[in-house]
Order: sequence, then structure tokens, then C-alpha cells
Amino acid sequence: MKILVTYDIPREPFVNLPADWEITFPEGEKLSKEEIIRLLPEYDILLAIFSRPIDKDMLDAGKKLQLISNFGVGYNNIDIQYARQKGITVCNTPQSVCNPTAELCMALMLSASRRVAELDRRIRTEKESLWGVMKNLGTDLYGKTLGIIGMGRIGQNVARKAEAFGMKIVYYNRHTEIPGFKRTDLDSLLKESDFISLHTPLNDDSRHLIGSRELGLMKKSAFIINTARGAVIDEAALTECLRKRTIRGAALDVFEREPHIMDELYELDNVVLLPHVGTATIDGRIAMAEEALTNIRNFLEGHPTNVVN
Repeated sequence: MKILVTYDIPREPFVNLPADWEITFPEGEKLSKEEIIRLLPEYDILLAIFSRPIDKDMLDAGKKLQLISNFGVGYNNIDIQYARQKGITVCNTPQSVCNPTAELCMALMLSASRRVAELDRRIRTEKESLWGVMKNLGTDLYGKTLGIIGMGRIGQNVARKAEAFGMKIVYYNRHTEIPGFKRTDLDSLLKESDFISLHTPLNDDSRHLIGSRELGLMKKSAFIINTARGAVIDEAALTECLRKRTIRGAALDVFEREPHIMDELYELDNVVLLPHVGTATIDGRIAMAEEALTNIRNFLEGHPTNVVN
């Protein structure tokens, strides 16, 4: 069984694997599209990564390809419909990403509300002049309402952590009811929440779910946090909203056209920007590799797990 790994992910989970698994890693950080197309005809399984597109050309090159085990919970990097047409199973790693992403969401919420990133930048140049009892005021999390859009595994993990900070939780899901939390419609959530956190997958229904109209419903004192997928928010509309300060602020780990970010966002002091590091912990990356390998093992044993197509 030949497995092609497209990115230099942690090697610790690759010990004690079945003897008939022949695994190829990239010599550098990652395989290029051209290298994948050249190599893939000889491989049965592709271990891909969430940040690298797997398109029609690559899928056509996989003459023997049976499975794509995606390293990450998001799978919008893969042409899912075409993979289905070709009979190629696609799976993801939804369990291992939950805690590190939820932790980062809380970090972003605190960074935005207490102006951590902004004040860190300013103190390096303003020095002693930055001090002052009534300067640099932020916003408490305690007692505030957190609106979660997409109450799946990560959303629920964020909700539990936020409750420990004394926050009130409301959520919007299109279909699923989650016991113990208040469900509401999207417009009501936007109007009543002090913090809004996005945890919905990116698909045709969720693309630009948050646009000019939705941003206009938010409180002027509200913050929006995105650790889901960039295109869930209309980035241009959010940038304009932040520029005009019609909401208090934002914290973004994901963007519409990664790694490109709109130039104007770099200039704003009311937004925290990170380079898509939601799952980027040592523990998280190892756990994701373990889950991706478990998906491969389960597929070969005839009971596939975490299938998304």
C-alpha cells in the first residue's frame, strides 16, 4: 500500500505502522503541484494538507488513488464533487483540531477585547507615555453574550471555555439543536451578541454568510472572531466596517485569499491578524497526524471514519 504525504508533517505518529505501508514524504517542506501530479499515478492513498489545493488535474493523475486523508478539519482545498465522481473517498481530522482551535479563539477574543496586540505594538514606540489609569481601556468578557455561529465540535468547545469566563452563550445552527445552550436565529444573534465567533464550514451556503447587511446588525461595541474559513466573512465589507468603526473590532485567523490579506487590514488598529494558526501547536499537529493515519487504517480495514464525501 503506497501512501504519498504532500507536506512535512510530524513524523512521531509514523512509527510502528503496518509493514506493507510504503510511505513517501517530501524532501523539503512540501510537494509542488507538478511533483504531486508526477508521483501520484503510483500511489493508492494521498495524505494531503488543508492549506494545499487538490484539484481536478491532481485527481486525474491518481490512477490508483482510493483515499485522500486530509490533514485538517477543513476540506474546501479538495475538489470534493470530482473526487466523489471518481470514487475517491475523502476524510478529515475533526477531533484533533477542536481544542487548539478553541483555545486560539479565546486568545483572539481576549487579545481584541483587552487590546493586547495593539498595546504590545504601541508600547515599543510610545514607551512610558503609554501609561495612564484611564488610558488603554478594554472590555470584560465576564457577563457578556457570546454568539456562536456553527455549534459543532469546535463551537461547543469554545462555548464551554467561554462559560468558564462567565459569558452567556447563544448560538445559531441551521439544523442541529444542542442541549444546554440557547439557540436563536442569525439576525437575533447578531443584534444581541457582544462577541460573535464563527465556526461554520465553508460551503456554498456559508460563503459570505457575514456581509454588509449582517455586520450592520451588530452592536457598535461588538467584536467578531473568525477561526473558521476566511470566505465565511465578506472581507471587503468587514474592512470597510472596521475602517468606519461601526463595530468595536475583529480578530481573524483566516482570510478569503490566503496568504493574501487586504492591504487596508494591515493598517487598522482595531483588528488582530494571525496567519491561520488555529491548530498550530506541537501537540495539535501530532494529534492531527495520528487522526489522519487512523483514518487510513480504518479505511483499509473496511470501516472508514470521518468521511466527508
